Amino acid sequence: RKTYPCDLSREAFEEIRPLLESVRKQTKPRTVDLYDVFCGVLYLLKSGCQWRMLPSEYPKWRTVHSYFAKWSALGSDGCSVLEQALKKVVGEARTKQGRKSSTRFLIVDAQSVKNSDSAGQKGYDAGKKISGIKRHIAVDTQGFPHAIAVTTAEVTDRKGALLGLSRCAADLQDVECVLADSGYVGQPFALGVDALLGAKVKIAKRSELHTFAVMPQRWVVERSFAWIEKYRRLWKNCERKLNTSLQFIHFAFLPSC
Repeated sequence: RKTYPCDLSREAFEEIRPLLESVRKQTKPRTVDLYDVFCGVLYLLKSGCQWRMLPSEYPKWRTVHSYFAKWSALGSDGCSVLEQALKKVVGEARTKQGRKSSTRFLIVDAQSVKNSDSAGQKGYDAGKKISGIKRHIAVDTQGFPHAIAVTTAEVTDRKGALLGLSRCAADLQDVECVLADSGYVGQPFALGVDALLGAKVKIAKRSELHTFAVMPQRWVVERSFAWIEKYRRLWKNCERKLNTSLQFIHFAFLPSC
C-alpha cells in the first residue's frame, strides 16, 4: 500500500504486536494486517480526520475503529492494552539508554484543552477560562510518560495528578521525588503522594514574579505536551468519552518513545 509519513516502522511495531494480537481470539484467520490497522489510527491522529475519511489504502474504517475500541477497553486491572504497550515501550527505551526501566524521579503537570461540539463530557477551568477537559501527565527526566489521567476541566491539578498516580502506583514504587509547580502546593497533595508512592514532593518556584525564566527540569513535561500536540486530533477534545481521549494520548506517545 501507499506509505504515509506518520506510519510507524515495522521494527517498532513488532515490539508491541503480541500485546495488540492478544485482544482478539483466533476463532478464524485474521484477514487484515494489524500493522496497517495501527498505522490507520496514527493517520487519524496525525491528520485529525474523521473515521469515515480514512484513505482507502488502509483497512475499512469500521475495522480500524473496531480494533481501536478493543485496544482501548479497560481490563480487570483498569489498564488497557494500549497503556500496557506504552509502559513496555517506555521501559525498553529507558533500558537502551542504560537506565532502569522504572524511574525514581517524576515531573507532573496538567493541560486544559477545549472541547469540540462532538465532545460528550466537559467542565470549566476558571483559572484558564477553558471549557473542556484536563490532561494530567507524570514524566521522567527524558519526557517519557509514566502516568496519565484525563478528567473534566474543573478537576484541580492536585486531584488529577493523584488520580493518575493511583492508577499506575504498582509500577511507580521506585519513585523517590515528584517535582511540581506552584499549582500543586499543599499538604493534602504531599500526603497523597507519600501514601501512594512513599515519595516526597518538591515544588519549583520562580525566583521573581512577572518575569520569564526557564525553570530547571520543568521544561521537560512541557516538551511532552508538545509531542502530543503534533497530532491534530489532540488539538481539541473531540471524543464523547474520557477514556477514548486517554487512550488516544497513550497511542500518540507510542511513536515518540
